[in-house]
Amino acid sequence: MQRWNDLAEVPADHGPSVVAIGNFDGVHLGHRSVLTRLVEEARARSAAAVAITFWPHPLHVLHPDRAPELLTGRQDKLDLLDSTGLDAVLEMPFTRELAGWSPERFVEDVLVRALHATAVVVGRDIRFGYRNSGDLSTMRRLGEQHGFDVIVLDDVGAGGAGEGRWSSTIVRQRLAAGDVAGAAEVLGRPHRLRGTVVHGDHRGRELGFPTANLGPDQTGMLPADGVYAGWMERLDLPAGAPDRRLPAAISIGTNPTFDGHGRRVEAYVLDRDDLDLYGETVALDLVERLRDTVRYDGPASLVEQMRRDAEQARRVLDSGRRA
Repeated sequence: MQRWNDLAEVPADHGPSVVAIGNFDGVHLGHRSVLTRLVEEARARSAAAVAITFWPHPLHVLHPDRAPELLTGRQDKLDLLDSTGLDAVLEMPFTRELAGWSPERFVEDVLVRALHATAVVVGRDIRFGYRNSGDLSTMRRLGEQHGFDVIVLDDVGAGGAGEGRWSSTIVRQRLAAGDVAGAAEVLGRPHRLRGTVVHGDHRGRELGFPTANLGPDQTGMLPADGVYAGWMERLDLPAGAPDRRLPAAISIGTNPTFDGHGRRVEAYVLDRDDLDLYGETVALDLVERLRDTVRYDGPASLVEQMRRDAEQARRVLDSGRRA
């Protein structure tokens, strides 16, 4: 998949294209439905399948106080977009200047002149251009004017969950409640955190449960505090390497037993105390919430609970592995 970080990077001879536009935060099943249709339409037209997205998220620029916590870090989003079969992603830097473009300018400069769009795949609620003044009727009018088709997709439902269409908002709500299994139903995969392993208090090793602590570069929305069963993927190792993907019990919270304050992410790789992970980039895929964060009377009570957590995580992950 080609990646263009600015409109100027699109080759002058690129095209024709079939295009979709969106933030694609989380690249959930609703997004994947749109992108699958995009790729199918592009193949049928012998055109390139191109997704246009933005960095940073527009609300982080225009209304930081209302900006959502991003479900997926930048690199993970691009990796997920790549997995849909796209030929290219145009990641446009979102600025106040770009926010001031009229719908007509956006279509003419991006879809027509740069990407030579033969079709645009949109949802019925599409909004684009200055103050979201462009809508579906605007896109259809501009398509007729510039000679590209507008393919309208209906919303993809939330799998009988009674919550309407699949959306990033639903995923955020479920994560905020600690329901990582429910979030995975919308994402189509476990929710992922990514970060570099840094030194912590080394208290886990002293208690017999050495943990890998994610550093301040951690990406992915943190779910509610608690203990989770999940998988650690060591991204610096080649795919298929031994010990690349390991079962883990993952703690998210302030470590109240030791009067902690800042939220932290710590992962104990089940039954392993021989790993030196410092400085590695790892991903944590959260499968199921095991319990709330609790303050214990002291280290002995905490260690006993950690043993139970590890056993429960092992059962959850072994069950999923057999399935």
